[in-house]
Amino acid sequence: MIIDCHGHYTTEPTQLHAFRKAQIAAYESKSPLPSAATLAISDDELRQSLEGAQLKLQRERGTNLTIFSPRASGMAHHIGDAAVSLAWSRLCNDLIHRVCTLYPDNFIGVCQLPQSPGVELKSCVGELERCVTEFGFVGCNLNPDPSGGHWSGPPLTDRVWYPLYEKMVELDVPAMIHVSGSCNPNFHVTGAHYINGDTTAFMQFLTSDLFKDFPTLRFVIPHGGGAVPYHWGRYRGLAQDMKRPPLEELLLNNVFFDTCVYHLPGIELLTKVVPIDNILFASEMVGAVRGIDPRTGHHYDDTKRYLDQVAWLSAGDRQKVFEDNARRVYPRLNARLKCSCGCG
Repeated sequence: MIIDCHGHYTTEPTQLHAFRKAQIAAYESKSPLPSAATLAISDDELRQSLEGAQLKLQRERGTNLTIFSPRASGMAHHIGDAAVSLAWSRLCNDLIHRVCTLYPDNFIGVCQLPQSPGVELKSCVGELERCVTEFGFVGCNLNPDPSGGHWSGPPLTDRVWYPLYEKMVELDVPAMIHVSGSCNPNFHVTGAHYINGDTTAFMQFLTSDLFKDFPTLRFVIPHGGGAVPYHWGRYRGLAQDMKRPPLEELLLNNVFFDTCVYHLPGIELLTKVVPIDNILFASEMVGAVRGIDPRTGHHYDDTKRYLDQVAWLSAGDRQKVFEDNARRVYPRLNARLKCSCGCG
C-alpha cells in the first residue's frame, strides 16, 4: 500500500467559496453569520469535484490512500474572530468527512483547527475531539502562525499550546505543521510562507524541551522540512553550540518530514540527510504546484516518480517511506487499516 500523508481538498465545489465570501462579508458588516445549513452541496457534486482530480491522479500514479484535509491556504485563521474560525472549520471538516464517507478506500480525514490570533488554544480541543471520535479522523493540521504571515503569536513551544498538545497525546494523533494564507506582502503564500513555517517550527523545537514534557507528541513537517535538510549541518552545529543533545536524540523521535519536494535532486538530498524512519511519502496533490515540468514531461508533484528513481533506497526503505512510517506516526490510521482488511 502507498499512503500519501499530505492531501488537501483544493477542488471543492464553488458553493463553498461563495459561502466563505458571504461569511466574511457578514462578519465585516457585523451581520449574523450565515448558517452552514444554507450550503447545499450534493454527493454527486462532491464526486464530480474529485473524480477528475485527486482520484484520477491516485489511479494514474499508483497511490492508494490519501490523508486528506481542508485547503490549507483556505484555513485563513487571521480572518474574522474565534466564532468565524470555529464555524468555518466545522464546515470544512464536515465536508472532508463526507468525502471520506463516499470514498473510504481512498481518503481518510485530518482536521482543520479553529485557531484565531490571540485566542487560547483550548478553543481547538473540542473540534479536534469531535473530528477524531465522531468522524474517525487520524490527525490535525496545526498553524504555527494564525496571524497570517506576521508571526505575532508565541512559538509552538510556549505553554499556551499545551492544552492542545495534551489532547493530541490523549487521542494519540499527530499534527502536520501547516501555515495558511499570508496577508503579509513580503511572503508569497506557497513559495515563501509555507517554507518559512516549516523551517521556523523545526528551529523552535530545537531550542526547547517540549518533548521532555510530551515524549509521545508527534509532528509532521511538510514540504520536505522547508530549509531544514539543506541546512542540516547548520542545525546540528547550532544544537551543539547551545549545548543541546544531538538532533537524533533531541527531535527525531517526535518530528517527521514528508516528501512534498518537487524535483529529483531535492528528494535525493532528503533521503540522504534525514533518517528513513523519519520520512513519510506525500505529494500534496492537487496542491501548490500543478503544472508539468518541461524537463521531464511529468507533473512536478508526482513525487512517487522521484522516490522510484532514488537508487540507494532498499526495498525495506521504500516500504517504510510509502507505508510503514505513516502507520507508525498515525496509529489511528493503522488501526483503521487493520480493521478494514483484517491484516497488519
